[in-house]
Amino acid sequence: MLPKNRSPIHPGEVLLEEFLKPFKISQAQFASYLGGTWTQPKISEIISKKRGVTEAIALDFADALGTSPEFWLNLQNGYDLWFARQNHQPIPRIPALKAAGF
Repeated sequence: MLPKNRSPIHPGEVLLEEFLKPFKISQAQFASYLGGTWTQPKISEIISKKRGVTEAIALDFADALGTSPEFWLNLQNGYDLWFARQNHQPIPRIPALKAAGF
């Protein structure tokens, strides 16, 4: 369930507040641990909400942090959907579907 009066927590905030800070891991250390194409600026972009969590990012975070990729993708999906709803103009249901109870 998404909150109505405030945006959901971005996965970058969860990464910082629930994993990096409690375990005293810097963004640079985390990027180094992840390896590959990971850099401190990339981690920083996620934490500062400038970059979202993709499927590939979710898999890396899940592996490194002992979570599931769905955890990260659900956080991102909830965040994105909440913001999309803020400017969404509802479209009336197709009358035949409404009459059929859909």
